[in-house]
Amino acid sequence: MIHHSTGTDVANPILLNTPPPTPLKEPLLFSPPQTTTTTASKQSPEKQSEKKPQQPQYIEVIAPDTPPTDSKQKEKSPLSIDSLSQSSNASLPLPSPLSATTPQQELSPRSSATPSHTLDGGSTRSSSMVSVSVLGDQQLLDHSHLKPGHRASLLSYAQTINMYRDNAKKTNSPDIQCDFAIFMVEAAKPLATEGATAAERWAYLTEAEKLLRQLSARGHAESQYYLGNLYAAGMLSKKGKNEFDKAFPLFVQATKHHHADASFRAAKCYEDGLGTRKDRSKAVQFYRKAATLSHPGAMYRLGVAQVYGELSISKNARDGVKWLKRAAEAATPEYPHAIHELAQLHETGIKNVVFVDLDYAVSLYAQAADLGYAPSAYRLGECYEYGRLNCDQDPALSIHYYTIAAQQGHCEGCFALTAWYLVGSPEVLPQSDEQAYVWAYRAAEMGLAKAEYAVGYFTEVGIGTVSDPDEAFEWYSRAAQHGDKRAIQRIQAQQGNADHGGHHPHGKKNKRQESCMIM
Repeated sequence: MIHHSTGTDVANPILLNTPPPTPLKEPLLFSPPQTTTTTASKQSPEKQSEKKPQQPQYIEVIAPDTPPTDSKQKEKSPLSIDSLSQSSNASLPLPSPLSATTPQQELSPRSSATPSHTLDGGSTRSSSMVSVSVLGDQQLLDHSHLKPGHRASLLSYAQTINMYRDNAKKTNSPDIQCDFAIFMVEAAKPLATEGATAAERWAYLTEAEKLLRQLSARGHAESQYYLGNLYAAGMLSKKGKNEFDKAFPLFVQATKHHHADASFRAAKCYEDGLGTRKDRSKAVQFYRKAATLSHPGAMYRLGVAQVYGELSISKNARDGVKWLKRAAEAATPEYPHAIHELAQLHETGIKNVVFVDLDYAVSLYAQAADLGYAPSAYRLGECYEYGRLNCDQDPALSIHYYTIAAQQGHCEGCFALTAWYLVGSPEVLPQSDEQAYVWAYRAAEMGLAKAEYAVGYFTEVGIGTVSDPDEAFEWYSRAAQHGDKRAIQRIQAQQGNADHGGHHPHGKKNKRQESCMIM
């Protein structure tokens, strides 16, 4: 894990001569398709395996405040005003104030970025060369253009919305109007559904719905897709009801305009019968439409369907793996599933299609975990805890990946942290009964039976919390309903002791020994 710092110490001579750090890039999982024929040999992605991801190192990288905007200039040192006044004969390039985008800036699907901005009839404006001898300290610090006053203030949120609304109405651009509608929805999300802000929230959503419906009638694909998502999520219903019957036609309409996400949503509706009848053939048709538009979720679903023969598709593992590889190349934090699926296939292998490569499987799990995919992170936590898939036992990495899974709401990952906190790890994780109870409680709230039993035992004995036999019995009952045999035996034992007027034999003396029996 690397923490970037935005501050720059101009007094440090080492930092002044250090070029801006190059952002780390993750290696491509698979080789991208080549459009031209080359004579160089290409190595298959299956052979590019890594045995084990490196243990996370915590270092601090100091980056300059303003990276150079001119790619032709290799190095630029951040300079202060004092250094400008001292070097009277030097010429320094000043960055253009019109640089609107940076390499790290993400652009929306509808937006486009031009490599340069033009002024005066199309001439490209570059970094101007200004002699520092012309600019003295007094000129650099001249604030005469700023007029004094006490009336300057930030606009209120309502005034901002009104100005945005007026500007959106003046233009005839559906993209700008759609962005305003999305802005209204985002403004409504933090407001409570009940109380004083409920009316304001509903007013924002009603205005956004009206505008999106007008844009959808004009054939604007993004408005159709976004409005369909609002209906599907139940945001436009005062009761919070999912309105798939309204969402599905909008997804189909947006698909006609080659909207990949809308095509994927329409396919899911056909597959699960949401807003329409179940139709597997139609689902496959829309999945293929989205896959041709490079939608990673659609490519993953088609790949899994062909590998295992789902959606009434004839089983074809070779074609299915091809779709999975394409989906893995286009994987995003929202759609990392293909990488995880390929890792599982390399654990078991498919005859004449996928060979067993445990080291490569571990590297794939690591890539999916880096995208925040909880099942992959949990699998790596198991590997480094028990030494599976050719991994060495490493408590630090095991706890690291379990934590990633737990933070994503993975119930097994939460319960795995419970086990680690019960025993601790020297120089890695301190032993803590309180934290063990906290993570077990989180897993139990998600309905994990063994976690419900563990919380019941913690509450009964008093590990990490106050002893409460009545609450413990409730947790045992929940675990028993979910099929936990130990919880059933515990309830029967307590009922037997109650019939004979006895007391539970366990006390704090045996707490540490018996706490290991619940995992």
